Amino acid sequence: MSLASQVFTSSLLIFIVSTKGAAHEHKVVWGTLGLDFELNISNFHMNDGIDDIRWESGKTRIAQLKGGKLKEVSGKYKILTNGALRIKQLKREDHDIYKVTIYDSIGKNLLTETFQLIIQEAVSEPVMFWTCTNRSLTCEIRSGTDSELILHLDNRLVDNAMAKTISRKIATNRWMTEESMLFNCTAKNNISEQRRTMTINCSAKVLDIYLIIGICGGGLVFFIFVILLIFYLNKRRKQNDRRHDEELEVRTCRVTSKERRQKPRQVSGAAPQNPAVCQPPPPPSHRPQAPCPRPPPPSHRVHHHPQKKAPPASATQVHQQKGPPLPRPRVQPKPPHGATENS
Repeated sequence: MSLASQVFTSSLLIFIVSTKGAAHEHKVVWGTLGLDFELNISNFHMNDGIDDIRWESGKTRIAQLKGGKLKEVSGKYKILTNGALRIKQLKREDHDIYKVTIYDSIGKNLLTETFQLIIQEAVSEPVMFWTCTNRSLTCEIRSGTDSELILHLDNRLVDNAMAKTISRKIATNRWMTEESMLFNCTAKNNISEQRRTMTINCSAKVLDIYLIIGICGGGLVFFIFVILLIFYLNKRRKQNDRRHDEELEVRTCRVTSKERRQKPRQVSGAAPQNPAVCQPPPPPSHRPQAPCPRPPPPSHRVHHHPQKKAPPASATQVHQQKGPPLPRPRVQPKPPHGATENS
């Protein structure tokens, strides 16, 4: 047989479950981690006939009220005027079996009761998030011991589980319509309970998703266009640079050829000063000729090129020369030295 009751003392919530064992009555109580807690004796009232109240944890005495005087083992425990035991700032190691024994002035045992104290952490407020495209909803809590999550849609149970996170796909066609859905997520354990309610409408979400997709698609197209434009301008600039270099080279060749035609001819046999200067291309009507051999210096021309012998004089010329000699011209070329010796 079990009995559940709630006791509100000093703004603290205490849950008590009573069970009967073979020897004595055994009560299970839950306390909140980090808060003060009171073990209250059920169906008991203080009177002048009570002389001694003893509290034990396991087999260790932790507090005693005898003759109206409090005897404490440590400052963590305190016996109140109604005989209850107060434990300050519960910790996980406070989980134990507690026993109270009450005697009258002649030493008669008036009451003995034991408690099993279980420490739990209070649940936090649920957090809900959902995905309209997947038609799923998730409810979770950050903290809480032995927590249970319960999910409702429009006051209709959808799911419940002993866990900190619950996620479900909601099979309904209302996700893509303009009709709103009311979700309720409740988290609770033996010492606390938290609830979160949220109204969801996915029609605006779907429009936002399409808008985001359109913006992203337009941005991608614009980015590709900019890349192609940069590539085209770079290629066009390279072509213009190449064309400008070719025109500059042709213009340089023309100017060089014109300057060479305007200068007086150099002495034959002298080497050109700048053989690397570009030569204008020959006219299409003339065929390229092999370069002539370089002529020797003027001082060596006589030795390599002897003068041709004069043809023998005819009879008429010999007959005319028998008279007086004819006058010579004022300027007469000097015969070469080699020709005189041959004559």
